[in-house]
Amino acid sequence: MAQELRIHRDTPQQNRAPQTRSSQAQRAWPMPMLSPFEEIDRLFDELLPMVRLGRSPVLRELMTPPARVPSIDLLERDDDIVLRAEVPGFSKEDLEISMDDSSVTIRGTTAHDEQDAEGGYYRRECVHGEFVRTIPLPAQVATEKVTASLKNGVLELVMPRLEATRRRKIKIS
Repeated sequence: MAQELRIHRDTPQQNRAPQTRSSQAQRAWPMPMLSPFEEIDRLFDELLPMVRLGRSPVLRELMTPPARVPSIDLLERDDDIVLRAEVPGFSKEDLEISMDDSSVTIRGTTAHDEQDAEGGYYRRECVHGEFVRTIPLPAQVATEKVTASLKNGVLELVMPRLEATRRRKIKIS
């Protein structure tokens, strides 16, 4: 789209009345002045027509939420280390926990509902797939004595510390 740019040659600077920037732009530009918002809309319509409709594969990839990774709390309780992970929507069959002396790995998998595949989505933000999160532990634990429970979307691991790494209080004499 070619547009004409007009350049005005006026009288010397001292003979001319002061002009505002907008009045100069209106005379020099053949198009009517647009508000900044209208101008941005116009640019989007001209340069990226597919973006306006959400059909651009690149934009769709950028707007897809990242894989769901559980938020965790890691705390110390008496002789145990307790890890709580938020895993809403997961059943115990969907989760796998593995560990060694110094870290815990939580892996979860969710399946995509195929029954909704027939219809068209207006928006799709529910993440399906797999996540893996490895959490380093602040002390060594007895891996054979770890217990796990899942209640109301919160996975809780209670991990007893090894005798050598237990915290003890020392009195000041």
